Amino acid sequence: MRAVVTGGAGFIGSHVCERLLHDGHEVVCVDNFLTSSVDNIEHLMDDHRFRLVPEDVTEGLDVPGPVDAVLHLASPASPVDYLRLPLETLRVGSAGTWHALDLAAAKGARFLLASTSESYGDPLVHPQPEGYWGHVNPVGPRSVYDEAKRFGESLATAFRRNRGVDAKIVRIFNTFGPRMRPDDGRAIPTFIRQALRGDPITVTGDGSQTRSLCYVDDLVDGLLRMLASSHGGPVNLGNPHEVSMLELAQWIGKLTRTTSRITLIPRPQDDPERRRPDITLARQVLQWEPRTPVETGLCDTIADFRRRVDAEEGRRIGSPVTAPPLHSEVMS
Repeated sequence: MRAVVTGGAGFIGSHVCERLLHDGHEVVCVDNFLTSSVDNIEHLMDDHRFRLVPEDVTEGLDVPGPVDAVLHLASPASPVDYLRLPLETLRVGSAGTWHALDLAAAKGARFLLASTSESYGDPLVHPQPEGYWGHVNPVGPRSVYDEAKRFGESLATAFRRNRGVDAKIVRIFNTFGPRMRPDDGRAIPTFIRQALRGDPITVTGDGSQTRSLCYVDDLVDGLLRMLASSHGGPVNLGNPHEVSMLELAQWIGKLTRTTSRITLIPRPQDDPERRRPDITLARQVLQWEPRTPVETGLCDTIADFRRRVDAEEGRRIGSPVTAPPLHSEVMS
């Protein structure tokens, strides 16, 4: 298979490129490096089956030669990024998705849209099944990401119905793992960065809001299962293990053996109260569910952060990562 991966130098995109190459496929990685890094794909550059195209998908997408699959992952994905780049986020979710779908239509390729659990907004239904239409503030600060992805889902569906594109939609819930940017603003990289530096670990609100955390390798497996399936989606991909942000901060504090204290700060507008996927459909049609224990994934992520911090600052921070037993609140 020859696959085009937009946003292929991003956190999730780079893992997708790596897995496709591992499975014997050719990869064309398209990225404008707005929020990604060449460091994420540097280890792939010497593979003759890997090609980097440093272009902006919102300006068009022309890939010579045959294409069997288009995986559209290009988009700012963290609140820090899409609040800083609201127009760019809306544009990649609209024009960028359109161009990626046009390429799939022209090449007769399968198309996979990486949508998001943010399509559900601050949900009134818990856990969230694919049939739930969501509770999104269309003019709030987070709407640039939420509505861009919701538009992308509608566009992919229209291409499937009217142009015969084999378009598939996945809704990705909170994903973590190596190669996350320490400053991307999401909870896990923020907590790990603060813990390793000995800074206060900042939890928003009272910390009772929840997320469900899926390790990146499991997510990539789900994405490729969806690409190979006959189902159009949308299909939720995420971990139904729900944890509060206060518990997560405590957990990361124990795994890093930090001296940092937890500090409560104001909570952002429209921050979802609860987030947990109903993955019944993924289990049925993809035979997929996450396999990596969250603790194992956190240890791998912390180790990756330590390596990068050491490389950047030229000194060792903290002690080697060893995983103590989970505290009872997280295990429950």
